[in-house]
Amino acid sequence: MDVQALIGELDRDWQFRANCMGVDPELFFPERGSSTREAKEVCRGCVVRDDCLDFAIANGEKFGIWGGMSERERRRVRRSRLGLQQDVGAAS
Repeated sequence: MDVQALIGELDRDWQFRANCMGVDPELFFPERGSSTREAKEVCRGCVVRDDCLDFAIANGEKFGIWGGMSERERRRVRRSRLGLQQDVGAAS
């Protein structure tokens, strides 16, 4: 039994509860300059939106809508989180 693979599967259990299950994945990877509104609408009421966003940030997802955010929006969150970590480290 591959324990790491099992842990990885458990860590992604949230995906099975996502609003986007069964939705065409292309909706979440629009052409450059195309609207992201429809994809973000699917994410809006999703119970695992935070898990999805955390996954995308932790894995450096560069494309698509994850957790209701575009790459540009995720980049801002990533920078904010890094700033908070640096502030905490400096305070210790």
